[in-house]
Amino acid sequence: MSRKNVLNLINTIVANSCKCPAHSHNYGSAAPSVNQTGRMEYAFEMSASTVRFGPGVSAEVGADLRNMGAEKVCLVTDRNVVQLPSVKVALDSLARHGINYEVYDQTRVEPTDGSLWQAVEFARGKEFDAFLAIGGGSAMDTAKAANLYSSDRKAEFLDYVNAPIGKGKEISVKLKPLIAMPTTSGTGSETTGVAIFDYKKLHAKTGISSKYLKPTLAVIDPLHTLSQPERVMAFAGFDVFCHALESFTAVDYRERGLAPTDPSLRPTYQGRNPVSDVWARFALDTIRRNFVDAIYQPDNLEARSQMHLASTMAGVGFGNAGVHLCHGLSYPISGNVRDYKPKGYSADHPLIPHGLSVVISAPAVFEFTAPACPDRHLEAAQLLGAEIQGVRSDDAGRLLADTVRGFMQRAGIENGLRELGFSSSDIPALVEGTLPQERITKLAPRAQTRDNLSLLFENSMEVY
Repeated sequence: MSRKNVLNLINTIVANSCKCPAHSHNYGSAAPSVNQTGRMEYAFEMSASTVRFGPGVSAEVGADLRNMGAEKVCLVTDRNVVQLPSVKVALDSLARHGINYEVYDQTRVEPTDGSLWQAVEFARGKEFDAFLAIGGGSAMDTAKAANLYSSDRKAEFLDYVNAPIGKGKEISVKLKPLIAMPTTSGTGSETTGVAIFDYKKLHAKTGISSKYLKPTLAVIDPLHTLSQPERVMAFAGFDVFCHALESFTAVDYRERGLAPTDPSLRPTYQGRNPVSDVWARFALDTIRRNFVDAIYQPDNLEARSQMHLASTMAGVGFGNAGVHLCHGLSYPISGNVRDYKPKGYSADHPLIPHGLSVVISAPAVFEFTAPACPDRHLEAAQLLGAEIQGVRSDDAGRLLADTVRGFMQRAGIENGLRELGFSSSDIPALVEGTLPQERITKLAPRAQTRDNLSLLFENSMEVY
C-alpha cells in the first residue's frame, strides 16, 4: 500500500473514531496528537534567512551589526578558521565600525553535546546582544545553540533537543540576532533552523530544529572558499549534493501527515513542495557543472563560487522540505566512528566528516526509494548529467545510483563503510542508531522496516 493510501486510511479512522474520554487518549504512534486537526496537511510554508551573496561581502558585516544596534557580539569560530586571510577582512570590518566583540574559538569539528554546552556556558557568562558565526557548519550550529540557551538561561540541554532523544520543546523565547558567514560549501546551515551534534551517550547524531534558529542574515562570500582544502571541498560538496537529492525526492508535503491546529506548529521539515523544488533543481544543475572542478582546481573562483551558492540554495530547499534516509543513516555512521581520520582535516580526534557519512549510503538509498517516485529519480539523474531517454521507470533507481557513484569515484570517495572502519557485525548498532531519527527518515518517499535499514547498510559496505 502506498504512503498516500496509508495516510488516507489513518485519516478516515481518526475522523470516525470514538471521541469519548475513555477512548480519546493518544496512545501509540498512530494516535492523533492534540495539536493536529484530523485532516491531511494541505499547506507548506517557506521561511529562510536573508541572504547576501558576492565576492568581498565579508567587509560589510561590521555595518550590519552596527545597523542591528549590536553593542557586544559573540564571534563563534574555530582556531583554524580565525587565522584565514579571508576572515581577517570580516574582523577588520568589525573594528572599523566600532563593534565590541569577544571570540569563542573552541568550536569542535562535528560538535558534540559537550562541545555545544561549553559554548553555551561561555555565552551565558556574558551579556551578548548579537552573534556572528564564521566557519563551516560546526561553527554555525554551535552559534545557534549558544544563542538559544543563553536566551533561555533556565533551559537544560535536552529541553530543546529533538524527540525522542530530547524533549523537543518549542522555542518561545526571543533569540538574539545571528549573522552566519560560511567558509565552506556544504552544510547550508547559514539558512536553516537546524543545529546538529553527536549525542555521545547514544553514539548517534541528533539536533535541535526550529524556524526560530535560522540566522537573521547569511553573508555568503565565495572568497572564503579559496582556502578550502581539497578533501574539505569534496566532503562538504557531497553534503550539498545529498541535500538537493533528498529534498527533491522527499515525500510530498500533502502526504507527510496530519495538519497542525496552529500554523506555528507546522514542522521545520515539511516535505517537498513546488518552491523547494526550484532550489533543488538549481543546486543539482550547478553541481553537475562545477563540483569536480571545484574540488581539484582550488584557484577556480567561478567553480567554487557556484558551489558556495549551490550550498545556500540547497540549504533553503532542504531547510523547508527536509532530508531523509542518507542523513538518517549518516548519524549513527559518524556517531560510531572508531579510528578514521580524514586527510585535509586538522581535528585531533577520529571523525567521519558529515558529507562523507551522508553520501556513503546514497547509491543504496536511491535504489531503495526510486520505486516510490521513479520520475523524480529520473529527473534528478538527468539534472546531474545522465541520459534518461529510453530508460524505464523500473531502472530509475539504478540509473540515479550509478550517477551518484560516478561523482563519488571522480571525487575520490572511499569505497563504502568498510573503508571507514565498519563491518557487517556493526549493522545492528547502526540500525538502532537510525531508528531515533524518525523526524527525517519518515520524509523518505518509501517507508522502512528494520530489515530494510539493515539491507541499506549492508549494500553500503562497498559502493563500487
